[in-house]
Amino acid sequence: MKKIVLSSLALVSLAMADVKLSDVEAKYSNTSKVEAAKDFKQHIDLGFANTTGNTDTLNFNVAYNFTYTTVGINDKDLNIAFDTSMYISENDDVRDNEEYKAWLRFEQMISDGWFGYFSARWLRNEFRNYDSKTGLGVGAGKEIYKDDTQSLKITLGVSYNFEKYTDNTPDDDFGALTQYMEYNNQLNKISNLYIKCGAMEDFEDFSDYELGLIAGVKFAIAESLNLSIEEEVDYVSEPAAGFDKTDTKTLIKLGYDF
Repeated sequence: MKKIVLSSLALVSLAMADVKLSDVEAKYSNTSKVEAAKDFKQHIDLGFANTTGNTDTLNFNVAYNFTYTTVGINDKDLNIAFDTSMYISENDDVRDNEEYKAWLRFEQMISDGWFGYFSARWLRNEFRNYDSKTGLGVGAGKEIYKDDTQSLKITLGVSYNFEKYTDNTPDDDFGALTQYMEYNNQLNKISNLYIKCGAMEDFEDFSDYELGLIAGVKFAIAESLNLSIEEEVDYVSEPAAGFDKTDTKTLIKLGYDF
């Protein structure tokens, strides 16, 4: 049975929940040679996640991401981001939820807010029937609005996906159409609201699709220290037999920037 993998972004992307690749765009002269400008930022989160759907557990979670900006084609920004996370819970020494994610993205700025991207995603969660879930995607996007407090960007692309399952379902590979939208609102000096949503439809059967949504608020509580409260929803239109269509996570995370 076919599944759909979020690109990403992906929730990101996908998921890239705190990674905002398009927010940094250096200004370069069109008439002078520019030295490669490097901007390397790292972030780590520790916290708890309450899950519902295929698992109903309280999980410990840890996440790490970095963003790196350098000069790419025609002296425009090339943004690189990596994100990885882990969710684990045990009950009476029996593991009842375990999920691992990794995501890598290259985003080449073009002009007037336009950019092209390449992304690679991987997930493992036997409690959602995924021994491994991998997707490679390419596409283009645009930051269609940005001011001092708000920004909105959208992307459209294609991806090729590989899925291996923990039950007897045959392995699957397929191409898909992907869409992604990200909205950020700096509510005040210490808090930022973000909403990220993505969708992917199988080219062979558009009724076989997956949706992802992340919404949260991030609070600055000290220099380089922040607290995030986040809700994540994943929906699969055609899950394997015996598995739920919808999975949710409610996360509380303490983060550190360095």
